[in-house]
Amino acid sequence: MINSEIQPFNATAFKQGEFVEISEADVKGKWSVFFFYPADFTFVCPTELGDVADKYEELQKLGVEVFSVSTDTHFTHKAWHDSSETIGKINYFMVGDQTGTITNNFGVMREGQGLADRATFLIDPDGVIQAMEITAEGIGRDADDLLRKVKAAQYVRNHPGEVCPAKWKEGEATLSPSLDLVGKI
Repeated sequence: MINSEIQPFNATAFKQGEFVEISEADVKGKWSVFFFYPADFTFVCPTELGDVADKYEELQKLGVEVFSVSTDTHFTHKAWHDSSETIGKINYFMVGDQTGTITNNFGVMREGQGLADRATFLIDPDGVIQAMEITAEGIGRDADDLLRKVKAAQYVRNHPGEVCPAKWKEGEATLSPSLDLVGKI
């Protein structure tokens, strides 16, 4: 999946009190996060979605749009948004993928269940996947780590010839791979 281009899709999302139509065209030209989760009205999912909501403003400042995706409908997303304090603070797209097109495009549909895996994909402005994370059902993701990966991917894109080492944080030293570094790290 890394370095592959996202596939075409059309879907309806709930965003800031409205239903909006979206497609892969809405992703191109900006950084995007596709944040898949199994189902609305569950347990780990709202903690993750709320965590991303808390970082949404910072992600927006970095030029990143967030698309949370489950196989629930956009109507269910609205009902959940209206009934949960945690979900009510979400201002990003909550995409209804009841046909499973987007979930299958990203290869994260649980066979025979009709539910998405817990998966995150970072897409660059060209529509190309630069990072992905998939965790088991009971393991929630961390929006701070997502933010770190976004900053690293943006840095690498803007600084050809440099790479970000493990645990890299914005402002820290990077590496310039070369023959001189072989065996010295």
